[in-house]
Amino acid sequence: MSAVDTRPVADITSLPPGLALRKFKDSSFVIWGVVATLIGLGTLVALVGDLAIDGGHRLTPQFFMSFPSSNPAEAGILSAWLGSILVILTTAAFAIPVGVLAGVYLEEYAPKNAVTSAIEIAVNNLAGVPSIIFGLLAVGLFVQLMGLGQSILTAGVTLALLILPVVIVATREAVRGVPQE
Repeated sequence: MSAVDTRPVADITSLPPGLALRKFKDSSFVIWGVVATLIGLGTLVALVGDLAIDGGHRLTPQFFMSFPSSNPAEAGILSAWLGSILVILTTAAFAIPVGVLAGVYLEEYAPKNAVTSAIEIAVNNLAGVPSIIFGLLAVGLFVQLMGLGQSILTAGVTLALLILPVVIVATREAVRGVPQE
């Protein structure tokens, strides 16, 4: 037996086959991505610039502090942005405490049984329900059945129900991230 290895030595300086084509495809992908991004950003800048040129002089403090009016010179958006802020505050007032408490309870205190599993499945399934279903729930339950009407409370509670699964899941993940000791 001979202790000498007679296999040919591989050249480690040679490039693998197809490397040049892969580098070309990689560079092409980057270039086309940059071109597409620049086209999109250019279009956005053109649209925002045109909007600012055509309507910028109409954005006065009176526009933001006036209610809608049939007279265009007196029209404003006070009720729109104030209503939006109130809906956001109502949503936060309902969704954050309920979602955080439910997430902490499910993660830390709830016994691991069939009821808890059913609640976890329901929370995960609610995250996938389309928002139109929540809107129909609001019209059917809050507006017609409970008689709340088209109000900020109805909108806030509906949005709270919409984001509740996200808050619960985020809370549970945050609690899981805390070390046990």
